[in-house]
Amino acid sequence: MTNQEVLEVLERAPIVPLYYHDDEQIACTLMDACYTGGARAIEFTNRGDHALRVFTAMCKHRNAHYPDMALGIGSISTTDQILDFLNVGADFLVSPFISKTLADYARSKNVFWTGGCGTITEMQTAYSWGVPLLKLFPGNIYGPAMIKAAKAPCPWLKIMPTGGVKPEKENLDAWFGAGATCVGMGSQLFVKDAHGDFDYKEITEKVKTSLSIALA
Repeated sequence: MTNQEVLEVLERAPIVPLYYHDDEQIACTLMDACYTGGARAIEFTNRGDHALRVFTAMCKHRNAHYPDMALGIGSISTTDQILDFLNVGADFLVSPFISKTLADYARSKNVFWTGGCGTITEMQTAYSWGVPLLKLFPGNIYGPAMIKAAKAPCPWLKIMPTGGVKPEKENLDAWFGAGATCVGMGSQLFVKDAHGDFDYKEITEKVKTSLSIALA
């Protein structure tokens, strides 16, 4: 996908589930649950020894079943990681920080990249590099007020908070009311049952409900 295509997916379905699991089948089943709920972009986090192997399986699963899904990889910190995950099919890249090296390398590969920002200066700096969407991270530290404050003088900024986003009306209304373009949602979304297994049906419902709130 082009940068614009990824951005359009994120704006059209602005709930972005993000997770890591070292089991390929579980990771793909979580993708099924999220897609059924309406998610059209997923961020798999590069936080385990098996991330590349599992992400490769996820890309194959996406290609076979969900060609309209943007599948991204998070926690990217080096250009080698960018290349590794691009080679298996990543549509977009997310880092916990901004880096001109990573931004320039991603642009040279014509792939969507964003990094975590904590100040309006970092946001505008990344924007000046051509980064189309700014990740507010960690969102729970800054809160919705940070987005509102940043967009007041810089309304052109598109911001995605990650961390502290909950599948609850009050929380989501606060984020989108402040001007968030989309939100990344992790542990709060991936609930488990009494046996400690993922409750796929409930995950689907949480995605569906969250999207209905975000798009209201």
